[in-house]
Amino acid sequence: MHTVWKGAISFGLVHVPVKMFSATEDKDISMRYVHKECGSPLSYVRKCPVCEKEVQWEEISKGYEYEKGKFVLFEKDELEQIAEQANKSIAILDFVDLSEIDPIYFQKTYYLAPDQAGGNAYQLLKEAMSQSGKIGIAKISIRSKSSLAAIRVLDNCLAIETMFYPDEIRPVSQVPNLPENIAVNEKELGMAQMLIDQLSTPFDPEKYTDDYRARLLELIEHKVTGEEIKIAPAKQETNVIDLMAALQASIEAAKPAAITPTDPGKPKKTAKAKTKTAAAEDKQAAGAEGPKPKRRKTAKKNETVS
Repeated sequence: MHTVWKGAISFGLVHVPVKMFSATEDKDISMRYVHKECGSPLSYVRKCPVCEKEVQWEEISKGYEYEKGKFVLFEKDELEQIAEQANKSIAILDFVDLSEIDPIYFQKTYYLAPDQAGGNAYQLLKEAMSQSGKIGIAKISIRSKSSLAAIRVLDNCLAIETMFYPDEIRPVSQVPNLPENIAVNEKELGMAQMLIDQLSTPFDPEKYTDDYRARLLELIEHKVTGEEIKIAPAKQETNVIDLMAALQASIEAAKPAAITPTDPGKPKKTAKAKTKTAAAEDKQAAGAEGPKPKRRKTAKKNETVS
């Protein structure tokens, strides 16, 4: 793994030297713009629209546009100077419960490993956090970008999640067209809850895959080998008109498969419901045995004494 950041975690007077490594990787398939006529990849040129010439990296500085077309410029050493102190330390400010943090705050995950002779302090912090069940809220600056961070124990490692500051989270009130004061049908609500129950399962990340990336890789492979590709058009989605019918169909589709008997070809016959075929077989069998003898009727009034 490539070291992303090097510094130390500090909580109280305890100093834990650490190295930071990215815990995730972007597996998105990169595409380039290509000139159709000759097949050459296109390049982006840093060109000044006033001087009408290409600008080299050493001629570029950073600037902030405080008014339209007006900038204040910063040299590289000026920006490094104000970020130098923050770049070397992860200062834990508080310890909180993870359940108190909404996932909207989280950005990216990194692993932290002990650096140099910091193994004892690293193990101490990890074990103390494991037993307390708390996570640490800290501040960190990576590549001149300051952010909040959450330090937690992940398996046998300390992990740090960069977080947004509260003023970087857009309020829900800015979302347009949110429904308000709309009554929910109780039957539909009950069926929706039933559907949620049927689809509820323990989280298993291994069952989820990037289907788009897999299809794109397959398409790339076919194109590289020169095969002609024809993709069937996707089925057009239709608007749900009958919500109750859609819920019922979803519940039926989510039901587990019924358990089949050992011999499904011979259904059991019940006494209450005989099929017409079975009734006919009984009648036929009775005819083959011949007519049953009639019972002899005796009446007391017809008896005579000889």
